[in-house]
Parts: sequence; structure tokens; C-alpha cells
Amino acid sequence: MVTRNVVFSAQPSASRANLAIMKRLAWVQRLQTITQAGLTYTRDPYDRQRYEQLQELTAEIAASLAKPSDEPWLELIRAEKGYATPKVDVRAVVAQNDKLLFMRESHDSLWSLPGGWADIGESPSQIAEREVQEETGFEVKASKLLAVYDKARHAHPPEFWYCYKLFVRCELRGGAPARGLETLDTGFFGVNEIPPLSTPRVTEAQVRRMFEHLANPELPTDFD
Repeated sequence: MVTRNVVFSAQPSASRANLAIMKRLAWVQRLQTITQAGLTYTRDPYDRQRYEQLQELTAEIAASLAKPSDEPWLELIRAEKGYATPKVDVRAVVAQNDKLLFMRESHDSLWSLPGGWADIGESPSQIAEREVQEETGFEVKASKLLAVYDKARHAHPPEFWYCYKLFVRCELRGGAPARGLETLDTGFFGVNEIPPLSTPRVTEAQVRRMFEHLANPELPTDFD
């Protein structure tokens, strides 16, 4: 997808500096939501000009917190159209012999459950199945929605895009380990051997909760 996974410098802790960054990030998100809605619904050319100026201010504030890796902030912000809603990230939970499938991200050399941003035109189950195949080489079949999390309520590093995270149980059907464009390695790990995690994507608490779902398939879907 076009959307960048722009993570801010603060780590998910309760330090005073981190809380200050998270507070400013919340301001940026609110400004972005207001300006995007305003540009969507206004018919007054003068109001449109004011909302565009507010977008520029939003980009300046965002740039003071973090620099995107590819595009200037104003271009990232103006690329979003229509009424602002949360992004959706889909993660696949694939089990084999009481272990879960992980992939090592090329971006930061850390590990995550397979997945990524949701694409328009695909259902969550289709996205989970495709991401597993592309990132790990395995063929799977989605079987259950395990969790829907508000990313801001979990111990992820602060991020510009407001996001919901979907965790989808997938049954292993075939295939063989393979590396993709975003994958350095793949492997199955047990609950007591969780590898170093890419926390913008998954947290240890989330992974451990997925192991609980694996151990007790009758658990209902989690949601915030």
C-alpha cells in the first residue's frame, strides 16, 4: 500500500519525554482528522484555503517529531482523501506443533507475525492468507478472527497513523519456507522462545495472548 509505517522516536514506556511525544502526536492526529474532513466537505474556496494552511501546520508539527523515510510530511498528509478513519493492519496467527510462525523483517531485522496494511479490494482473511504466502512461502487458510486491537491502547511505539490491528488464525495447508522482499528469515517459535520482536508490528503481550488462543480455541474474539 501507499501508506507508510511512520514510527516516532519514543519507546512504549511511561517516561515523561515519551508521554510528551505521545501527547503531541495525538494533537497532530486530531489536526489531520479535522483538516481532512474539512477539505472533504467544504464548498467554500476560502475555507478550503484555510484547511490547506492547517495541513501545512500539521506537517510542520509532525516533522518536528519525526521524519518520514521517503516522502515529505505534507505530501503524506495530502495523499489522504475523504473522511479520516483508522488504518487496518492484519496479522496472521499460524500454528505448527504448539509453535507460531514468525518472519524476520528486513526493515529492522526483528521478528513479527506475518502481515501488513490492509489493501482495498481484499477481505481480512484474504489479506492474511496472501501476506503469509508472500512473506514466508507457506500456504494457509484463514479460520477465525482472534482479536481486534486499537493500536494506541497497546505498548507499540507512537505512530502517526491511527490504526486497528486484526489478528487472524490461519491453518497451515502446505508450502515451504521462503524469503520475500520484506523477509530475512522465517521460523516457528514456542511460547518460551519468542524472538526479539518488531514492536511497531506486534508486542510480546499480543503474541502471548495469541498463544493463549492457540491453547484454548474456544476463547472468544478479543476487542478493545
